[in-house]
This record gives sequence, structure tokens and C-alpha cells, in this order.
Amino acid sequence: MRNKLHSRCVSFALLWLGLLTSMSPRLLAETIRSTNAPAWLTQPLSLEDALQIALRQNGAILKGQADLEAAHGVVVQTRAIAIPKVRGTSGYTFDNAIEKFPFAAPGLPPDAINPGENRWTGSLRIEQLIYEGGRIRSSLRTAKLTKEQALLQYQAIVADTVLEVRVAYSDVLLAAQQIVVQEASLELLRKELEDTQRRFDAGTVPRFNVLRAEVEIANARPKLIRARNAHRIAKNNLANLLGYHVPPEVWEDIPMTLTGELTAEPYSAELPSAIAQALENRPELGVLRKAAGLRKEGIATAKSSHKPSVALFGGYGARNTSFGNDFYREVSGWNAGVQLNWDLFDGFLTRGKVQQATALHEKAQVELDDSARRIELEVRTAYSNFVEAKEVLDSQKKVQEQAEEALRLATVRGEAGTGTQLDVLNAQTALTEARTTRIQALHDYTVARARLERATGQNVPQHIVPK
Repeated sequence: MRNKLHSRCVSFALLWLGLLTSMSPRLLAETIRSTNAPAWLTQPLSLEDALQIALRQNGAILKGQADLEAAHGVVVQTRAIAIPKVRGTSGYTFDNAIEKFPFAAPGLPPDAINPGENRWTGSLRIEQLIYEGGRIRSSLRTAKLTKEQALLQYQAIVADTVLEVRVAYSDVLLAAQQIVVQEASLELLRKELEDTQRRFDAGTVPRFNVLRAEVEIANARPKLIRARNAHRIAKNNLANLLGYHVPPEVWEDIPMTLTGELTAEPYSAELPSAIAQALENRPELGVLRKAAGLRKEGIATAKSSHKPSVALFGGYGARNTSFGNDFYREVSGWNAGVQLNWDLFDGFLTRGKVQQATALHEKAQVELDDSARRIELEVRTAYSNFVEAKEVLDSQKKVQEQAEEALRLATVRGEAGTGTQLDVLNAQTALTEARTTRIQALHDYTVARARLERATGQNVPQHIVPK
């Protein structure tokens, strides 16, 4: 009984899976709409639309915005040293251990000059640092550098995300074109099989030719299956970059339609100018430059401990009287003054801080130089890959036309009896390879250009600030 129930459940699951996998793209789109999916998933999606969606929803960008907001909080904290402080204090003390005066003033009660057990105080004071050995100015410069560094870090995250979306978008287009190529190849092989079968029925070709055509079709089907799988994976990757959770109701394929095409728009670049642009525009180098500036300000802050600290203060205070036990008798008034603090000797604490800050500043300079060399290498590599992709694309301009003409001639010769089936099959294979190589070359050119623009800092938004 249990085995029968298990068998029925398995059969039902397989039937349900078969129904879902046999859904048409239109039915899948309706399934997506029924799950309240965003409009961009069921409508044609351009590259510009994909980039705008990523800027709003991509996880890395959202985390970058949170980091930027946190950095702004650090900026506010750093500037606080230069802003006046308003402090309110109050307190209450009960003290039974009171030493009374052994004498009494003439004409006054005995408790008039003796302190009471209950004491309270309250004050409101405004304090302003006016000199900290250079630390105030250094803090203001540090706040500015911190803000600029945070913005550059955010720009780097946005630039990386833009590159990832552009590459993922191109991957989807490539996978879709590969499906078209493999379907066209399979269709050619089917026609060849039908023609060979007719000739075999007429007795003009042996059974071997039919078997050979059937084997070629069988060998072509896995390529089409892999192309469709690559298309599904590419669309899932793009949806993930756009910050969308695919509904669990969608098992096989996302009905995402892209309006873009794999094209080779003219683009020229020279290596010396590309390197110069990268050294000037890359936000990563800007971040390290700001880090070096922050380390330099750290030296100034450390050295400020050698110098005195001067502050002005003024306020209003009140307390109960110190003479007598009258809890409500108040003594109040205004107060103002100047406060100076100076550590004449701190056990070489400041000396150690200066030594540490100096070493960290030197390290920041080394990191900046090392990163500049690595970015230059990245630009050289991206430029070399772009040149390769461009040359490969140029070499494939007329290959597809030649392969189509070769297939036409091989087919005519085969029909006339002057050619062989092997000639036709070889021509079909050559045409498929030519089409595959061309769309791959277009994809590689698009991706190489995107990576070169990222390496040189051309895709970095210079004035982007999140809301």
C-alpha cells in the first residue's frame, strides 16, 4: 500500500513538473504577473533601464549607501570638537558625617554657620575650545577628507555594479543568440535528413547516409540544450544583480525580454591616455589619496598633545546654602572663566602616538603607489583584451557570408550528384561555427569595452549622491 501511494505521489509530481516545463513563455509571463512581480520583469528591458533598476535595488549599492550614511555620522562626530558644548549638571548629596564649628557667631543661632546634611547643586555651562595645539583645524580637515573618501568609495561600488550589469546583460544576449544559432543548425540538419531519407526511399543513396544524418542531429541536440540552460542561468544572474527575488512559482525560465542587441559600436582608445585617465579618475586611487591625507592629519593630532589646551566657559549655577540646614535657601549666580590644561610630561605617550601616526602615513603612501601600479597593469590588460576582441571581430566580418555561400554550393552539388553528403555536413558545421564565432566575438568586444571603460574610470559617476 505504501509503495503504491509513493508511486502515485511520484507520478503526480512528474506530471506537474511536465506541465510546468511545457508552459509557453506567454503562460510563464502570466504566472509572473499573478505573483505581483515588478513591471520590468514582464516588459521589454533595455540596458539603460537595467542600470537604473540596479542603482535603486542592487544589494551592493544599498549596502554602499548605508556605509556612506555611517561615514557622514563619523564626519559629524569629527567636527564636534570645533562646536560649542552646552552642559547641564545637577546633583544631590546626603552626608551625615558633618563636622560642626565649635563656636557660635554673636547674634546668630548655633546652626546658622554649620553645614546641613542635605546638599544640592545645579548648573548650566557653555564651553568652547579655542586652542588645542592644532587639533581643532586638523579635525575639520579630517571631517572633509572622511566625507570625500566615503563618496569615492560609494562611486567605486556603483562603478563595479554598472560593469557587472553590463556584462550580465551581454551574457543574456549572447545566450539568446546561441539558442538561435543552434536551432538554425538543427533545422538545417533536419532538412538534410529529410532529403537523404527521400533519396534513400528512391534508392539513390545507401542506408549509411540516413544513419549519418540521424547521428548528426543527435549530436546537435545537446548543444541546443546547453544553450537554453546558459540562457536561463544568465537571466537568473541578471535578475539577481537587479535585486529581484525570483518567485518560487517560476521553475524553469524567467520570461525576461531584452531589447538590446549585440552590436560593435566604434570605440577607440590609446594606451598612454587610458593609463593617464585611470590614474586621474579611478575612485580607488582617490580613496587611497584621502586615506594618506587622513594619516597625515593623524600626525598633527598626535603632536597636538605636546601643546596646551585652552577653553572658555560661562554659565549659571545654583546650590543650597552651605551654612545652616535650610534645604530651600538658594545661592545662585553667573560664572565665566578660562581653563588651561597642559601635560608637561606624559611618560612619552605623545611621542609614541606621533611615531605610530608617522609609520601609518608612510604605509598609506606605499599602498597608494602599489595600487597605482596595479591599476596601470589592469588598464594594460583590459586594453590588450580589447585590441584582441576588436581584431577577432574584424576577422569575422565576411566569414558568415562565405560559410552560407559554401553551404549553398555544397547543397547544389549534392543535388546534382557531383558532391557528397560529407561535403554538405561539413559546410553546415562550418556555417554553425562561423555564426557562433561571430556572436561570441560581438559579446567579447562589448564586454572588453565595458571592462576597459571601468579600468580607466570612464563609467564612474562623478556627482552621484544617494538620497
